[in-house]
Amino acid sequence: MISASQVKELRERTGAGMMDCKKALTETNGDMEKAIEYLREKGLAAAAKKAGRIATEGLVESYIHGGGRIGVLIEVNCETDFVAKTDEFKELVKDLAMQVAAASPQYVSREEVPQEVIEKEKTILRAQALNEGKPEKIVEKMVEGRIEKFFKEVCLLEQPFIKDPDKSVNDLVTEKIAKIGENIKVRRFVRFELGEGLEKKVNDLAAEVESITSASK
Repeated sequence: MISASQVKELRERTGAGMMDCKKALTETNGDMEKAIEYLREKGLAAAAKKAGRIATEGLVESYIHGGGRIGVLIEVNCETDFVAKTDEFKELVKDLAMQVAAASPQYVSREEVPQEVIEKEKTILRAQALNEGKPEKIVEKMVEGRIEKFFKEVCLLEQPFIKDPDKSVNDLVTEKIAKIGENIKVRRFVRFELGEGLEKKVNDLAAEVESITSASK
C-alpha cells in the first residue's frame, strides 16, 4: 500500500505530478530511490530542474464563454518565443483559460493566498467543527484537512483539471514542462462574469436611500 506521505516525498524530490509519483511507487513496490530512477527514465523528474529557470516569454490568452457572459484573460510564461508559438503550449494556455472560466479560482497558488484570508477561513472551519459537536482534540486536525480542501477550491494550480479530474492543474503543468522541455509558469489571470457584484451594489444603494429617507422624516 502506497501512502500519501510517500507520494508527497517523491513529488517534492522530483517535481513530477502526483499521479506519476503514485504510479512510480506502485511500479517499484514503494522503493523511493527506484521510483526516482523510474521517473527519470520517463523524463518526468526533469521538470524539477527546469522549475527554477526564468520564464519571460509566453502568451496572454482570452476565453469567452456562454455567449459573452464569462470572460477570462490569463498570462502563462515559458522560456522561449519558439515554445510560445507551438501548438502544445497554445493548447495548454487555452485549457488553463477554460479552467479559470469553469472553476472560478481566486488565486494562482496557495502561496498567493493572504495569511489573513487563511486565518479567517480557519476560524470559520473551527467554529463549524465545534458546532458539529466534534471533540476539541480532533478539531484542529479537521481544520487542517478542510483548509486543504479550501486551497483546492480557490487555487488554480490545486484544482482538479476539468478535462481529467484525476490530476490537478499543477500536475498538468508539470507534465507539460517535462514534455516541452522548458519551465512554464502561470503568472496571473482575471475572470469577469456578467453582472457580478451588481446585485450587492443595488442592495447597498437601496439601503442607503432608505436610511436617508428615514433620517429626513
